[in-house]
Amino acid sequence: MKYRLETILSLPIIMLSFLVGMQPLGYRELSSPGCRVKKWEIPESLQNTQRVLIQRSPVSCCQDDLSCLDQVLYQPENNQLADKQALITSIDRSLQYLQTSRAIAAYQKYPVTGITRDRIIKSLTRFRQLLLTSQSAQELHQAIEREFVYYQSVGKDEKGTVLFTAYYEPLYQASRSPTAEFRYPVYRLPADFNSWPQPHPTRLELEGADGLQGASGKLRGLELFWFRDRLEPYMIQIQGSAQLQLTDGTKTTIGYAGNTAYNYKSIGRELANDGKLPLQGMTMPIILDYFQQHPPELNIYIPRDPSFVFFQENHGAPAQGSINVPLTPERSIATDKSLMPPGALGLIRAAFPFATSNGEMEHQIVSRYVLDQDTGGAIKGAGRVDYFLGTGKLAGDRAGVTVSNGQLYYLLLKP
Repeated sequence: MKYRLETILSLPIIMLSFLVGMQPLGYRELSSPGCRVKKWEIPESLQNTQRVLIQRSPVSCCQDDLSCLDQVLYQPENNQLADKQALITSIDRSLQYLQTSRAIAAYQKYPVTGITRDRIIKSLTRFRQLLLTSQSAQELHQAIEREFVYYQSVGKDEKGTVLFTAYYEPLYQASRSPTAEFRYPVYRLPADFNSWPQPHPTRLELEGADGLQGASGKLRGLELFWFRDRLEPYMIQIQGSAQLQLTDGTKTTIGYAGNTAYNYKSIGRELANDGKLPLQGMTMPIILDYFQQHPPELNIYIPRDPSFVFFQENHGAPAQGSINVPLTPERSIATDKSLMPPGALGLIRAAFPFATSNGEMEHQIVSRYVLDQDTGGAIKGAGRVDYFLGTGKLAGDRAGVTVSNGQLYYLLLKP
């Protein structure tokens, strides 16, 4: 449910767009050398096989290495993360998708030998049973070691290294009608969009340099909601969905409806190219702070992105992924769906930020069971994963500083 090309059939919420150039966070040193990153990489004997996913045995936990386990499933008092019921709900949503004609078609074309729709369904069903009956994260992990195999992504280096970013659903104030305060619109998908000649009009051609000229061209009458700040509708186009608090006191949601046939162009990289910000260490908070200090420059940098996204009102429905099921915070990921199995059960391991009691962000290496339910225009190749963190400011704060190297595995029952 983030920005994606129409041919990828999805629109997630891509933070890599803003995080370009940020150096991956270092892993914390674990209890012994055998527990460090090397243990989680693809074994040398399985590297360079020209495959996207490599079958291997599950990684055994090291003594005292709690990051090996998805502990939050058994810590119901921790209200910052999704609990066991949320994971079960996400599994059920994937199982629902796997019964559809879209899933049947997707798996008829899926290129990895041994990964079939039937095997994915059986694996999800069995994992769900184990999740319900296991009394601890260690017990669940041991059951997986007995009954499942891993298919590990070769990543960006054939060793399994995957770059993780995160996305979220913003919450903004908006108006159903234009006012002196609420001037910047998002737009519905044109009814005749499929007949638009290509190349499509660029963002600059559609809405003008100041973002206020849509009514004088092809976007006339397609305005859906209006916002105070020009950056807000642009952020929604990147994120792919939003919750809206309307000026009349009601609430609603909007989600992806379509997009023009252009690749997204990072305004963060454009700022770096112009020497406005250093590329190294760039994060979304740094970019947002820059535009708060230099608001006229939005009219310089936003038009440099030729892509444009259209929306529909979803009347409170939750954010959806590319397989048309609601996303689950902390349990849904976006990957390149030309390579990775839609709806499948995954395990991710990487450093992610968590809010401390004093409001700061602390990065911790964690393992999380996830469902592959989304994709995105900037999520390309075996070395990219976008992690859905939920809705609102905290989710946005966390997503804005999420960038780290880790690993991605898919869990399938042994044949």
